Amino acid sequence: MTLLVSPTAFEAGFLESRAEEAFAFRGRRGLVGPGWRWLELGVGKVNAAMTLAAYLEAHPEVRGVLLFGLAGAYPGTGLRLGDLVLASEEVQADLGTRFGMRALGFPALEVGGRRYYNRFPADPDLTRRLAERLGLRPVPLLTADRVAESLEEAHERRRRWSAAGENMEGAALAQVALWYRLPWAELRAVSNPAGEREKAKWRTDEALAALGQALFRIAYA
Repeated sequence: MTLLVSPTAFEAGFLESRAEEAFAFRGRRGLVGPGWRWLELGVGKVNAAMTLAAYLEAHPEVRGVLLFGLAGAYPGTGLRLGDLVLASEEVQADLGTRFGMRALGFPALEVGGRRYYNRFPADPDLTRRLAERLGLRPVPLLTADRVAESLEEAHERRRRWSAAGENMEGAALAQVALWYRLPWAELRAVSNPAGEREKAKWRTDEALAALGQALFRIAYA
């Protein structure tokens, strides 16, 4: 079973009409539908990591994880509001020094003899299949506990980490999935320009609509 997860129930609202039953797990919401199961993770890296790890311990039948949700797009990437973004990797940008964990001399994660510092690659096979079905080119995404608060900061993050957009959970989920040796992928929809805090300029409804259409194309392809 591939588990669907999103940071908030708001981002998964389009699933409710197709769900057959609801459940709760440690205070998080969940839904079950024909051939799929969804779990709310909570906002931010700590919530995402602890919720997913606890669920995987309780449900060893999970064989993969697909994270979906909203994201902010960095300037200069060509991404428009409402566009879908498929992660090639997740960058944990606020761990270690300004330039990451290598400067400190030890990795964030070591699994199977491989060391991961601040970059966590998505599963290549799962990501390739999603890219083919959705017509997308995977790109790096960035995770930070604090989102960019200005266009200048968004430019700087893009320049330093070569990422296309940002969110608050992806790298945490990636690290947990790699630790459990599970394939993972991440699909986001652009709701706002990164660094733009005026929500009147966001396009959340359009982004959620695109996300819902994509997920059901995947589910019923």
